[in-house]
Amino acid sequence: MASNRTFTMIKPDAVEANHIGHILAMITDAGFTIKAMKFTHLSRKDAETFYAVHKERPFFGELVDYMISGPVVAAILEKDNAVADFRNLIGATDPAEAAEGTVRKKYAESKAKNAVHGSDSDDNAAIESGFHFSEREIVG
Repeated sequence: MASNRTFTMIKPDAVEANHIGHILAMITDAGFTIKAMKFTHLSRKDAETFYAVHKERPFFGELVDYMISGPVVAAILEKDNAVADFRNLIGATDPAEAAEGTVRKKYAESKAKNAVHGSDSDDNAAIESGFHFSEREIVG
């Protein structure tokens, strides 16, 4: 059974380009409810821990450097079939391959600077949400 919550981060490139409001509007217009949200700046240790699954990949260092380059907006979102629906809303990792009307097609700069993170599974959504938020920070 699919979870009704997912996790997202609006990444440094989209924050710097002042796309926070536009992206949040797309999210809520798509029927998601924001259950928790914070504006934060990841430390190197936090970014390395959050992306540890990619530690052996050649892009790991570049990814960590990018994610600590500026603030992010972390959020827990709720909707039926949240993970799959959010992945559809944000589009392909490479904005050149993303469908029209998706977050990444509209706001991503490149495959590396792709504007937004979205959990890829229900399990990862729970892990990622727990990494960024305590239970008392989550509404409902």
